[in-house]
Amino acid sequence: MTALDERRPTPEAPPADPAIHKAATARKNRKRRALFRRDRTLLLMVLPALLLTALFAYVPIIGNAIAFQDYSPYVGAFENPWVGFANFERVLNDEAFWSAVRNTLTITAFQLVFFFPVPIMMAILLQGLLSPRIRSLFQSIVYLPHFLSWVIVISIFQQILGGAGLLNQFLRDNGIEAVNLMTQPDTFLILVTSQALWKDAGWGIIVFLAALSAIDPSQYEAAAMDGAGRLKRMWHITLPALRPIIILLLILRLGDSLSVGFEQLLLQRDAVGAGAAEVLDTFVYYSGIQNGDWSYAAAAGLIKGVISVILVLGANKLAHLFGEAGVYQKS
Repeated sequence: MTALDERRPTPEAPPADPAIHKAATARKNRKRRALFRRDRTLLLMVLPALLLTALFAYVPIIGNAIAFQDYSPYVGAFENPWVGFANFERVLNDEAFWSAVRNTLTITAFQLVFFFPVPIMMAILLQGLLSPRIRSLFQSIVYLPHFLSWVIVISIFQQILGGAGLLNQFLRDNGIEAVNLMTQPDTFLILVTSQALWKDAGWGIIVFLAALSAIDPSQYEAAAMDGAGRLKRMWHITLPALRPIIILLLILRLGDSLSVGFEQLLLQRDAVGAGAAEVLDTFVYYSGIQNGDWSYAAAAGLIKGVISVILVLGANKLAHLFGEAGVYQKS
């Protein structure tokens, strides 16, 4: 294109006929009304869930405003003085906050390595069981702990590993010095991971079992006829089929990485000390609820939320680079 062509005015598209535009709009409106009449029962069923989600998930977001105030619950919401980013400066200069961050990231990284792969391996193991009765029995056994509260789970571990538990009774009976593993800061990381494994690993295999059930059995048959053994079939058929689900759950796990089990750690914090068990959620709880420093706790919680969003966006972008859909993708 020459410079003269660039200077020439581009011919404008002829204006659309108002009657045609009005007819198209009317067709769209009729289609929307038809869809609404067709799905109105389903929409009414979903409405309570949407209202509850809005009430308990989105309306509380307004409360983040107290992170920018010197908040007192005894003063009106609009009467608290605004302090800007002063609470965020206090949080970022607090060594206790960074200690909680280190504990949170350490527990998250440890569980990502030793907990996240377990449901995948259990799902593959279940798929290899030929007997439906054995498979059903195994599923029932590994699902059951998920429905127990953390209070019951920790009580069970206390009865086994505590000072008066079964393990220490066995050690004393054999002349060996007893060790209360429930109060050892050095082994607390392994303890909380073991508790999470026992409680939730079985429940985590549900998604992977659903993905495995979608694999065409003829792929395994063809691979077996070509001489592929069990390991090769798993490597070339099973794991590629699970890869999109693994990446999706990994992204969600990273987004939730700064929340590593509030109830579980809160119940054991006093036993092992804040140095080992203080994470961001317990830090916010003790700062805001126990000490009454609401603005400080809100600022810490808001920092945690922003970092979680960044982790989700970054992990989702990384999934796109590997050719996976991730949590969302642009249309």
